[in-house]
Amino acid sequence: MPDFTLGPIDLTVLVVFVIAVIAVALWVGRGQEGSESYFLASRSMVWPVVGFSLYATQFSGTQYLGLAGAGFESGIQVWNFEWMATLVLLVFALLILPFYLQSRITTVPEFLERRYDRRARYAFSGFTVVTAMFLDSAGAMFAGSLVMSLLFPEVPLGVHIVIIAVLGGGYVLIGGLKSVMITDTIQGVVLFAAGSALFVMVFAEFGYDWSTLPELAPEGGFTVAPPPDDDLVPWPGIFTGAIWLSFYVWVANHIVVQRVLAAKNIDHGRWGALFAGALQLPVLVILIFPGVLARGLYDPAEVPNSDLVWPALVFDFAPVGLRGLVVAALVFALMSTLDSVLNGAASLVVNDFVKTRNHRFTERQLLSIGRFLVGGFLVVAALWAPVITTFSGIVAYFQSFLGYVTMPLVVVLLGGLFWRRASTAAGVWTLAMVPVGLAAFLVFELLGVGNLQFLYGTGIMFLLSLLVFVAISLSTPAPPAEKLEAVTWSRQNWRQESQELAGTPWYKNYRYMALGLGVVTVCSVLPFV
Repeated sequence: MPDFTLGPIDLTVLVVFVIAVIAVALWVGRGQEGSESYFLASRSMVWPVVGFSLYATQFSGTQYLGLAGAGFESGIQVWNFEWMATLVLLVFALLILPFYLQSRITTVPEFLERRYDRRARYAFSGFTVVTAMFLDSAGAMFAGSLVMSLLFPEVPLGVHIVIIAVLGGGYVLIGGLKSVMITDTIQGVVLFAAGSALFVMVFAEFGYDWSTLPELAPEGGFTVAPPPDDDLVPWPGIFTGAIWLSFYVWVANHIVVQRVLAAKNIDHGRWGALFAGALQLPVLVILIFPGVLARGLYDPAEVPNSDLVWPALVFDFAPVGLRGLVVAALVFALMSTLDSVLNGAASLVVNDFVKTRNHRFTERQLLSIGRFLVGGFLVVAALWAPVITTFSGIVAYFQSFLGYVTMPLVVVLLGGLFWRRASTAAGVWTLAMVPVGLAAFLVFELLGVGNLQFLYGTGIMFLLSLLVFVAISLSTPAPPAEKLEAVTWSRQNWRQESQELAGTPWYKNYRYMALGLGVVTVCSVLPFV
């Protein structure tokens, strides 16, 4: 592994980049006047910003470390999560997003209240806030502190966590979602370009010989269809777990969906979602392939932590100046994940709990409450972040937890959208299955009981939740028809939209865009089956 030391030029680039981006964030976020501007950027975001913000929120520094590390350890199987995300975003743009934007909801749990009742809203929102604090934001802090520890090893881990918290939480505290999405776009562009450039530099070491990749990959690791007993992504697990995880992340998780809710209209929301889906596919080349190639550069037995592979490639191959920019963008991406989670969690508390219980607050007061919550959540996440050191892989930590505990939420949301018979009681009681998923996570992942691959565990939790949901729906009264019109998909809605799109030029018709992206996805995946 290389010496992770930045020279004066790289340090200067790093500092200037961080200061410049924070300055931009504060400038674009100035003049906040109320909760909608603070939490939804006044619903004014255009599709490139929506798309890059979606991409940056999920493909932040943690993913750059974790996915390259997974490529180094296991091969390209982990890419299954990314191309599956593309297909889920297609479904989201085609069938689900219109319900979110046309209803003018402020949070995803608010949609559940309209479909079921307020209990569903509170349960869904409370779960998202807790996981945002103890999973997403703490994970971002830990990953950021890991990178900072490489650069400044003499500084304690706790100090790095505090630095990440102050830098990442400062501008979101003032500027809200608009600051978050603009900075997401900046660092998303930089990291996408940097990842592409780094792949070219590393690939040059092997003479741009594509046959090198399958040769360097671990045995059986150059396929997206590994055997059913594979430890990382068994091919049946793509359909038992990965697809449902993607539905949670891209359709149900308010921290992510919040960016789409901020779109200026439904077209920009759809185009942004499809653009984000398109950005998932190159992840194979810009993140996972470099991890595979690193096996020809570093002895796997001498790499203490696979999450360090991507930073090692940066320090070994990026020239002076570019190295500082890449490290700056990586660190800032870690902070960007943090600010996204903080703003999203505060949005849930203000809109789902404060406003629903007390209508007397002014917009100014709600803005102040939101900022206070951002600061409080920041402290909680910083205190929890060191616990994540007990996990050997960043990606595994995120996905295994989500796989067990989010399936009841996915069933309730999708079932409510596509099944008119789904009852209010079914939605509420299925959400009560979340503690069952948490118990399964503790037993199988933390205590190590048995040998159940988490994608299979995800499928089992999905089926159990679905069974409860269907059984209760069929044994309780159906919701009134008038309640379902604005919150449940129907063929009539599709036909009506088809008529509206009849006069739209093909290059502006999102359905043609979705079809093209679907074809590209299939053509990209098939060579690796």
